Amino acid sequence: MAGKVDICGINTGLLPKLDRKRSEELLLLVKAGDRTAREELIEGNLRLVLSVIQRFSGRGESPDDLFQIGCIGLIKAIDNFDPGHGVMFSTYAVPMIIGEVRRFLRDNSSMRVSRSIRDTAYHALRERTRLEYELGREPTLLEIAKALGTGEAEVVFALDAIADPVSLNEPVFRDDGDAVFVVDQVKDESASEEKWLDSVALRTGMEHLPERERRIIEMRYFLGRTQTEVAGEIGISQAQVSRLEKHALGTMKKYV
Repeated sequence: MAGKVDICGINTGLLPKLDRKRSEELLLLVKAGDRTAREELIEGNLRLVLSVIQRFSGRGESPDDLFQIGCIGLIKAIDNFDPGHGVMFSTYAVPMIIGEVRRFLRDNSSMRVSRSIRDTAYHALRERTRLEYELGREPTLLEIAKALGTGEAEVVFALDAIADPVSLNEPVFRDDGDAVFVVDQVKDESASEEKWLDSVALRTGMEHLPERERRIIEMRYFLGRTQTEVAGEIGISQAQVSRLEKHALGTMKKYV
């Protein structure tokens, strides 16, 4: 999508640019009800929409659809922006555009959330944007809940319900080029030494491992420990645990 030239029939390379002074002039005119200034301001900020929707590439959605949804967020930002607050327009517009795109992605997600919970979450997101704009900082969950007239727990539950799902193969961080993934942080509470030691094949493969790698495999797959817990007990970094675990599994494949 980043290399796409035409989106919704618009040549992105020909999109106009607005400097800050002209943008501020247009915002004042829009506030006064000037429709021509509003159109110029929309066109002058389409590059901003394009830069925002590039964050959502790889979601399987059409760039054209995301661009149109982003434009809706831009228009809402223009119509609701108050120049009197002394905040740059882009600072206000970007969260509005992101929120509109996220709402579209959530509504079209295969994971269904009840309408009431989704409405609560959307109202909470809207209030968070408004409060951040007014307070000049990120509002607390309690402040958002008070603005909505509801409980803090209800806000937390609603926001969690519409949160984007995370892949188990999502990198958490990288160390020396080696990534640690979400799956490496997951602990299997059902794992037990007796369950895994019943496998003679696994024991055979482990006999060919160095002591430290064998210990890591035992702790990870027999005792259900996370890589963080293993790293703490052995006294090495989590990235090292990840590397040793992968090497051990590769070795075991030769004998299992």
